[in-house]
Amino acid sequence: MTHAARAQTASEPEVDSAEIRALRVKMVKFASLQLGDQQLAEDAVQEALMGAFKSSAAFAGKASFKTWVFAILKNKITDILRKRQRQGYVSTQQSTGDVDEEADFTELFNARGMWEPDERPATWGNPTETLHDKQFWKVFEMCLEGLPGQQARVFMMREYVGLDSHEICAEVGISSTNLNVMLHRSRLRLRECLENRWFVPGGTAC
Repeated sequence: MTHAARAQTASEPEVDSAEIRALRVKMVKFASLQLGDQQLAEDAVQEALMGAFKSSAAFAGKASFKTWVFAILKNKITDILRKRQRQGYVSTQQSTGDVDEEADFTELFNARGMWEPDERPATWGNPTETLHDKQFWKVFEMCLEGLPGQQARVFMMREYVGLDSHEICAEVGISSTNLNVMLHRSRLRLRECLENRWFVPGGTAC
């Protein structure tokens, strides 16, 4: 093998076809949730994967391939969402004020607005150690997938895609007040799930 060939091989992400297939499923699911269009999501994922392999020299093992390709996908989704807003796109996935979401939310508190005894926040230990625990992020991803669709969508738009509040409201078709309520509910649900499956002694990790 020539020096150039060895250099090229060293710069390519070390991922097998099975890993790519599994990763692609997650990418399409994420993109479809954000874009509300399956075909558009498929196209964005394909472009992200192609872009990741084309720019493999810049990758150079600085992060996991999953982190690398999701960062590319995130940027593509952001561009698509902002382009749609400039073109006056109106979302067909507007919030319907799901009654079940309201019921689940109110179960956390009593009539006086205080935490129910079993729902009171638990001690989360050392946050730095937790954030570096790979198993924690697997549990977090599972909890995120358990959120109602619209809550998961706006949470990821805000915390992962990085859209501003007014951009999210325009894309989803909700008021800023509704957005704040949805973000608050999603964070409460995530907290409850993480406490039940990670922070509470004896909880089920997966």
